[in-house]
Amino acid sequence: MKTNFFLISLLAVLLSFTELPAQKAENDNNIEVYYFHYTHRCATCQAVEAVTEKSLKELYPEKMKNGEITFLSVNIEVESNQSLVDRFKVGGQTLIFTKNDKIEKDLTNKAFMYARDQPEKLKAAIKKTVEAM
Repeated sequence: MKTNFFLISLLAVLLSFTELPAQKAENDNNIEVYYFHYTHRCATCQAVEAVTEKSLKELYPEKMKNGEITFLSVNIEVESNQSLVDRFKVGGQTLIFTKNDKIEKDLTNKAFMYARDQPEKLKAAIKKTVEAM
């Protein structure tokens, strides 16, 4: 009786540290959008973040809500963010769309071109990017 309890307890502990294949497959479809920026930002830098986040929430409310798509604004000057900066080899303001920890699309140029004066064009580029992923 003690042996059975011990084995069941041991199995439960081991399973808690193991990622099940079904969970991993489910997470493989998640899209992570990162906007890397400096502490001090101009109006265009702020617009890139605002338009991107707003567009994602308008276009994909359910996917944003359930975590299939996430948006993260990352200050590259904050030391605790250094691992993300290193992982994606970011050297300045950057808007990237990732899947499985790989950059799928870099929309930085379009973001800075359209965010302030033509936000609908940035929103269309975001939609096209997500749909292609």
